[in-house]
Amino acid sequence: MDEYTLLIAAANTATFVTGGAVAALAYRAFRRTGSAALRAVAIGFSVIVAGSIGGALAHVGADDVALGVAIQSSCIAAGFTILLYSLYAETTTTTTTITLDRSGSGSGSESDLEFDSNTSDPRSDSESE
Repeated sequence: MDEYTLLIAAANTATFVTGGAVAALAYRAFRRTGSAALRAVAIGFSVIVAGSIGGALAHVGADDVALGVAIQSSCIAAGFTILLYSLYAETTTTTTTITLDRSGSGSGSESDLEFDSNTSDPRSDSESE
């Protein structure tokens, strides 16, 4: 072990905690939305975190700093490549139709509104056609 062991351990711990939190949140968002881009974000950060753990194990367990750096750097490059893909992944547009009863009595005077989740702009059916 050398004089940088504590610094490396602290950096890997921070990478594990923060990267793991981002990966978990991205995965939860993917489960909610089904977005391929969010799935790629979760996978990308998971690969980066796995590289941090693998590099730390090689550094401490095998006492080989060069191997640890090689593992960590390779996983970081792969993780960032997956994150780059997530920026270009196709996303689907979800449209939700809401029916409003303007009379308050529950009958008649209904109008349909469309809500496009990409623009956050509700518009009447007659305006969108």
